Amino acid sequence: MKQEIYNKLDELNIKYKILEHEEVFTADEFYKVTKDMPGHHCKNLFLKNSNKSTNYLVVVKHDKAVDLKEIRSQIGSSRLSFNSPERLYELMKVTPGSVNPFSIINDVNSEVEVLVDSELLDGQNLNFHPAINTETFNISGDDFNKFLDYIDNKVIKVSI
Repeated sequence: MKQEIYNKLDELNIKYKILEHEEVFTADEFYKVTKDMPGHHCKNLFLKNSNKSTNYLVVVKHDKAVDLKEIRSQIGSSRLSFNSPERLYELMKVTPGSVNPFSIINDVNSEVEVLVDSELLDGQNLNFHPAINTETFNISGDDFNKFLDYIDNKVIKVSI
């Protein structure tokens, strides 16, 4: 999966830098090993609405608290909750701890809506896992926008 992401970024002419590190499972652990990388450190939450008709990937700064009720009101959704690891793997081919917006390339039917915290789109670089939690890659904000423009999934800017 990691190589597929790198191949897609190369195909889109998106430049990135890679940092290899110890295995991490939480946003706090992620930040501890990547804090010297420039830009925003991101976390990703895989959610669903109450009737399971819509899947969401929330992309936000690693240190922000995410208020699901507030997001729900911004996107006009029913109650939001965390989606299952099985559904995550089914749609994006990753496991918890390795979720990232670039694994959306595996969502062949565009079933996941991407909710991006507007604060991340301020032009700074961004740091993500490439579907494996022992590496982090850093890309420019412009290149992240290029990727979001490439995907067929619905992308919604939210304020978190």
